[in-house]
Amino acid sequence: MRYPTQHLALPFFDEAHRRLVADLSDWAAQQRIDEADVDQACRQWVQSLGAAGWLRYCVPASHGGIFPVLDSRCLVLIREVLAFHSALADFAFAMQGLGSGPLSLAGTDSQQQVLHRVAAGQAIAAFALSEPMAGSDVAAMQTTAVAEGSNWIVSGEKTWISNGGIADFYLVFAKTDAAAGARGISCFYLPAQTAGLQVAERIDTISPHPLARLRFDACRVPDTQRIGPLHGGFKLAMQTLDIFRVSVAGAALGLARRAFAEARQYARQRPMFGQHLSDFQLTQSATGEMALRIDAAALLSYRAAWQKDVQKTATTREAAMAKLFATESAQWVIDRAVQMHGALGVTVGQKVEALYRDIRAMRIYEGASEVQSLIIGRSLFQEDRDASA
Repeated sequence: MRYPTQHLALPFFDEAHRRLVADLSDWAAQQRIDEADVDQACRQWVQSLGAAGWLRYCVPASHGGIFPVLDSRCLVLIREVLAFHSALADFAFAMQGLGSGPLSLAGTDSQQQVLHRVAAGQAIAAFALSEPMAGSDVAAMQTTAVAEGSNWIVSGEKTWISNGGIADFYLVFAKTDAAAGARGISCFYLPAQTAGLQVAERIDTISPHPLARLRFDACRVPDTQRIGPLHGGFKLAMQTLDIFRVSVAGAALGLARRAFAEARQYARQRPMFGQHLSDFQLTQSATGEMALRIDAAALLSYRAAWQKDVQKTATTREAAMAKLFATESAQWVIDRAVQMHGALGVTVGQKVEALYRDIRAMRIYEGASEVQSLIIGRSLFQEDRDASA
């Protein structure tokens, strides 16, 4: 099934973006990776994406990338195309960017050398922020890093860590000032073989991908592996998430577009009461609503990416709007596609059944929908206060 391209005529994109999508669409349609073993499949996707040059969009040009700074529109479009074909391919791409993001933003030249391997698909990255009691409330994290001479002793747990168990390195956020809340967090680079770093548990979810709970048992980490300023980890984490939050919207769009295409194809072919399913007004009405939600989500997503790339303004609110609306809309669109397929839609092995599982986590990770609503509302009231000051 071909990825649709009509939306590329929108003024948010230039010819380079259109060529990117054309080339990536052709490449993705030709990939044949067995995803039965998700760990092995993820490794293969990373290697294939790296060998084909697509991971170069995840890192800065100074260390093997395409652009001096990451192009948000490219990230959105790449994730959209990959998700249309394979949610695991999208996951593999996204985590190379998110998992190495703090290094791209704040690493020293020496620390950033690993980015060449990330771009080539030779090193798998992971972003270790969430904890059992600290998800949306990052300031509540309990993992600590205590100074000992020129080293830090990292102790604690992280959970819901994507690429957990297969990553070559983890960017770990820990409290370096336990009393300072969000202002006392720092970021550290820990190779997977660091003594005391353990994969405590592999976590299975409704849409399988490498996911784990990590334990840090007094891991000794040299200060040379601290990323960015001391106690600057919260800001660094938020900057990284701001870059990639809009791309989550792109991935949701890819899943929604695939469900939409599957539903329309099925409706045209499914005979019913002497007609086809597509001839019924209920089907046409549902299809119209699906198209409306996809287009509205796309406009919000492309606007946020365009603002970041072209206007170079803060896009926290716009990214939150895009992520919130695109993921919620994709859930609705995919649910309608499943309903349109009837019993076939909940049959394991059908594409819409897999999409139904794939979309659910996107409404939670990188900021749940409720958190995105909070970000949007808070920023509006802050504008009011600034205007009246």
